[in-house]
Amino acid sequence: MNRRELITGAVGSLGLGLMTPAFAQEASEPAVMPPRIVTLRDALPAGEVHVAPDHFRLYWTLPEGKAWEYAIRVGRDDLYEAGEFYVGAKKKWPSWTPTPGMIEREPEKYEKYAEDGMEGGPDNPLGARALYLFQDGRGDTFLRIHGTNDVNTIGRAVSNGCAGLTNEHIKLLYKQVPEGARVVLYPKRATTRSG
Repeated sequence: MNRRELITGAVGSLGLGLMTPAFAQEASEPAVMPPRIVTLRDALPAGEVHVAPDHFRLYWTLPEGKAWEYAIRVGRDDLYEAGEFYVGAKKKWPSWTPTPGMIEREPEKYEKYAEDGMEGGPDNPLGARALYLFQDGRGDTFLRIHGTNDVNTIGRAVSNGCAGLTNEHIKLLYKQVPEGARVVLYPKRATTRSG
């Protein structure tokens, strides 16, 4: 069994594919919902972040099988990276510099920020807050859980690999999640909406 099969099996056994409640929305409305506390089908350890990309949901786990549930956007195509991480840093109104991969894929959009990046603020792609994802032996992965002021991207696979919440929601999650918290990004099992 390879790592992908192991993680995919874990998703099924944890019930992440089944715990997202039905969410009715108009086709023209964004997939944003207020954060809420839900009951998980299978309890997970408290104090962890779990991202279910096929359902565009992030869960901050609580005691007694409960979790805060947030609507998110995820990485498009093969830019989404599944795995186990930890929060290695947290920043308010973080500055941002595109990765070399982003510049290579879309130079017309990102090359102007290659040298100096962009100061933190409302127009910054990382939004109001960011949780920086690290791995042992690798350090900073350049993956983030961060805010966005573009609420129309929530519920879609459009980012350069990061998980994004509205700026208001990331402010709440930022207060909840401490540095060092475990983060699990489950693999995509279905084609997710993009574009």
